[in-house]
Amino acid sequence: MRNATTTARGTCITCGDVAVAARVVRVADDTATVEVDGTHEDVGIELVSPVVAGDLLLCHAGIALARLEGAG
Repeated sequence: MRNATTTARGTCITCGDVAVAARVVRVADDTATVEVDGTHEDVGIELVSPVVAGDLLLCHAGIALARLEGAG
């Protein structure tokens, strides 16, 4: 998925790394715990709030960059 922070290949425009789709497990203030392949990680959600458990987010470097619509 391309947005203002990714290239057409889905990589970060700044560093070239690939952003990852992650499912929200829980939300606390401006942080969400997301799950990718059974691993949990906390990410900042200031750019995509409001977020609820079950949402699918595009994440990179500990930050949720976009909400993936129609997923899941």
